[in-house]
Amino acid sequence: MKKVIVVAGPTAVGKSDFAIEIAKRYGLEIISGDSIQVYRGLDIGSGKVTEEETQGIKHHLIDILSPKESYSVSMFQSMARELMDSSEKPMIICGGTGLYLKACLYDYTFENEKEDAYDPALDAYTNEQLYEMLKETDPMQAAKIHPNNRRRVMRSLTIQKNTGKKQSDIEKEQKHELLYDAYIIGCTMEREHLYARINKRVENMFSKGLEQEIKHLLDTGVCFEDTCMEGIGYKEWKDYFEGTCTSEEVMHCIQKHSRNFAKRQYTWFKNQMPVHWIDMEQEITIWDDLETFLKGE
Repeated sequence: MKKVIVVAGPTAVGKSDFAIEIAKRYGLEIISGDSIQVYRGLDIGSGKVTEEETQGIKHHLIDILSPKESYSVSMFQSMARELMDSSEKPMIICGGTGLYLKACLYDYTFENEKEDAYDPALDAYTNEQLYEMLKETDPMQAAKIHPNNRRRVMRSLTIQKNTGKKQSDIEKEQKHELLYDAYIIGCTMEREHLYARINKRVENMFSKGLEQEIKHLLDTGVCFEDTCMEGIGYKEWKDYFEGTCTSEEVMHCIQKHSRNFAKRQYTWFKNQMPVHWIDMEQEITIWDDLETFLKGE
């Protein structure tokens, strides 16, 4: 099996810098496992690495789509696998979206359908109504999805209609086997310190011009219903630009959503993947293990 190093963990924990450190040490390239950094022009809110921050390390799946295009987990799976399979060296996947990572590394299939396709008849229902429908028909799948993640809820309901099977049952039928020889590193730190880093990171986004970035996107025809605006750091601005909240309220909302997301990320990685956890505030002692992994010993 092809070898791959995965650098995962919650938002703001320092994944990008650590992935670059690994890449420099072993002469490797990085695949971004982020669902928003693929979009050109969505830089500040997504925490996208700058050219200077990459330190000359090649990054893939960044700035490859226009903001009006759709991106999905199946697209990431296909593109990331193609990159890994065609590379002579192991690659590094860096990201905090657990579903993207698992879909790429494991025998995860999409029933030969477009992952972002859904039954247009569902447009007539509110988020609450759609979520109640899913809770009634597939409670196990509903428990994995936030009630306001309209696209994923509609997708699960559409799978039921088109296949006659619950999405949770389809996932159970898969073997959940790794298709790659993966060394999965989980970056962590004391929870209070992480939350402080999250809050500071959001403050820095505002000082760098996040509001201006959102305004530019809206001026060029992007709307809050577009896929690219579903990420934390972007969706929270809708009320502000509709004149119903202040920029300070937006900042607090982004900070809160980011902290809540970090909690969910920890839970997901601890339950879904074999992770080697490292404390980013302690001396990194994983180098010997990585060396052994890459040599195939």
